[in-house]
Amino acid sequence: MQMVFDIAARRAELSPDKIAFIERESGRRLTYRDLDDRACRFAAWLQANGIARGDRIAILCQNSTSFFEILFACGKLGAILVPLNWRQPAPELIPVAQDAAPKLLIHDAEHAALAAELNLPLLSFAAYEQAVATAAPGQYDTAWEPDRIWYMLYTSGTTGKPKAVIQTPRMAYANAINIGQAIDLTSSDTTLNFLPLFHTAGINLHTLPLLMWGGTIQVLKKFEIDPVMTALQTGDCTAFFGVPAIYQAISLHKDFATAEFTKVRSWGCGGAPLPASLIELFAGRGVLVCNGMGMTETGPTVFLMDRAHAQTKIGSVGKPQILAEVRVVDDNDQPLPVDHAGELQIRGPGITPGYWNNEAATSAAFTSDGWLRTGDVARRDTDGYYYIVDRIKDMFISGGENVYPAEVEIAIYKFPGVLECAVIGVPDEKWGEVGCAYVLPHPDAAMDAEALRAFCRQNLAAYKVPKHIRIIEDFPRTAAGKVQKHVLRNRFAGTP
Repeated sequence: MQMVFDIAARRAELSPDKIAFIERESGRRLTYRDLDDRACRFAAWLQANGIARGDRIAILCQNSTSFFEILFACGKLGAILVPLNWRQPAPELIPVAQDAAPKLLIHDAEHAALAAELNLPLLSFAAYEQAVATAAPGQYDTAWEPDRIWYMLYTSGTTGKPKAVIQTPRMAYANAINIGQAIDLTSSDTTLNFLPLFHTAGINLHTLPLLMWGGTIQVLKKFEIDPVMTALQTGDCTAFFGVPAIYQAISLHKDFATAEFTKVRSWGCGGAPLPASLIELFAGRGVLVCNGMGMTETGPTVFLMDRAHAQTKIGSVGKPQILAEVRVVDDNDQPLPVDHAGELQIRGPGITPGYWNNEAATSAAFTSDGWLRTGDVARRDTDGYYYIVDRIKDMFISGGENVYPAEVEIAIYKFPGVLECAVIGVPDEKWGEVGCAYVLPHPDAAMDAEALRAFCRQNLAAYKVPKHIRIIEDFPRTAAGKVQKHVLRNRFAGTP
């Protein structure tokens, strides 16, 4: 792949009058011609104001069409967009800003006060509109080097300090092919954009791929259950992607039992495995949810379950997609046979070249022959379907036996009334480590910890049964909805 092409520019040529974006709150519509024109105008404004190729531009905003205009403007100019997590307070964002060293921070009205705390040159969305209105569109090469940095995503940090994952045009194209052929995307499709744009799913599932295909994206500022439920029933979304917390919210909606979901032809889930109980609940409503797996480092799509096996291979993330190569290896990076668990490693055109300004992390993330170390334990069955067993870092040893929390969580989900759970390893004087299960009950359920422990004894080996069970009202989560297990460990230890 010698060159890839500016998606906005090529779509403006191929389907200029097709609607690319609709903002559901404001009703604003943007054609592909509009998208490219506004991106060209802002690129010219940036250039006139001293922004050059390789300079970083930070952005702090909820979901909007402006984000994608700015993303393409950076691509045209060769600048690097750095989306910031608007859920983080200033003390957490300041180190990120210091690491990225942006020359400009663009922000929406809702986050003006937070932006002001970061001590960066600022451009409000109102001023951005003025810049676009007054600048003449620049002329830019539509052929892009596939491996230059387009934008950077700071990982949300389920285990520790965030790192900036480099994202390239090649990764965007590879992801579009991986997810597009997996769910048969076409220019007739529409999707909802509500996952946060500082996360890979917000940009790439399914917005950037659908822009390549020439479809339409309905943008919500953030996830709200009622507008999403409406869109799922009116035909405003034919290809849907959510994380488990989103599916959980849909399942708890008052209209779930009677909602008409037939206008959505593709349902995908990632970020974390969707529990079997939720898969079965949605199947009862005629909805086949296909689990997948990817990472910020993989663009993200690597795996996606096919509809034909979504119910017979519950627990699997499917097979690797067409531009992803995977292997399961032992501690010496040697491939393991079928049904043996080991580290999942990935390579292909969708893989990041590394971490911004962090050569040590980049070197540690790859094998000598170029495979990305995912940190996930996986296995492959005889039919070629893959299962994510757990994170390597989440495994603990109790009485000399390896315990994978995900295996314990699968058992706990079968107990009546469990809505969500997370198991961690915690210190124990006798056994070294034991399990602690944090359990979120269904709103209508009364949870008995001792009854749950007895249930676990009937379904798990004794060393896997959690010694501690704690009933909670909600989990600490990343912006993608993943449970932050390192926060739970600190909570158990009584540290902030």
